[in-house]
Amino acid sequence: MEISIITASAVLGLLVGSFLNVVIFRLPKMMQSTWKRDCCELLEIEHDTPPRYNLVVPNSTCPHCGHKIKPWENIPVLSYLFLRGRCSNCSERISPRYPAVELASGLLCGFIAFQLGANIQMALVLVLTWCLIALTMIDIDHQLLPDNITLPLLWLGLLANSRGIFAPLEDAVLGAVAGYLVLWVVYWLFKLLTGKEGMGYGDFKLLAALGAWLGWQSLPVIIIMSSLVGAVIGIAGILIMGRDKNIPIPFGPYLAIAGWITLMWGDKITGMYFRFVGL
Repeated sequence: MEISIITASAVLGLLVGSFLNVVIFRLPKMMQSTWKRDCCELLEIEHDTPPRYNLVVPNSTCPHCGHKIKPWENIPVLSYLFLRGRCSNCSERISPRYPAVELASGLLCGFIAFQLGANIQMALVLVLTWCLIALTMIDIDHQLLPDNITLPLLWLGLLANSRGIFAPLEDAVLGAVAGYLVLWVVYWLFKLLTGKEGMGYGDFKLLAALGAWLGWQSLPVIIIMSSLVGAVIGIAGILIMGRDKNIPIPFGPYLAIAGWITLMWGDKITGMYFRFVGL
């Protein structure tokens, strides 16, 4: 039974990972279209009604030749291997990121099932994981953490903890408030000192969502872990890869990774820290 649950979760993760690729690609475009429409209406500028475009319509196509992706060309990971990473119509390369997202989703979901077993907690962690994957990739591409994902994630965390699944409700509410305010204060202090914006409001909402899921006690671990990883990767990018230090580095992926690790091993990490400092 345990092997069946792990296998089923991994397969589900692969299938959802394929859908996540659609979300990662289309959701920012949908938001940009909405912003453009709202601006035109505010300025009373005439604008053409764009074709229907959402997470379902139109069907997926090759970005190079417009070839409509057939169902058998959209099987997670396997289709990429079968097509040898190229479009069946124009032979242009398909980004390896698509199967990478699918594979990451599948492996993480299988691991979650292995760790937690079949219960409501596992189902909720799967949803959280899928949301964090989508947020991570969108932030890398566009430096954007959509409210369409962060806000429902926050409310879902509070709803789950109304039954104390991950943390007592009081701790979850305090975690949501503290998670938002901590980065909000850092944002304004940095802006007052430098005149620049160090992060976006999406980061506040993501940390608030993680606080709602894990409680306020998890916030120090998430903040410290994400800051250290972000600093190491940022400095390495500048020194090794010659990255321009003036180019902003998205902070959302580090928050997402730190939050997921804290969810799975937060108690062990905290215990190791206390033993290290002799407490």
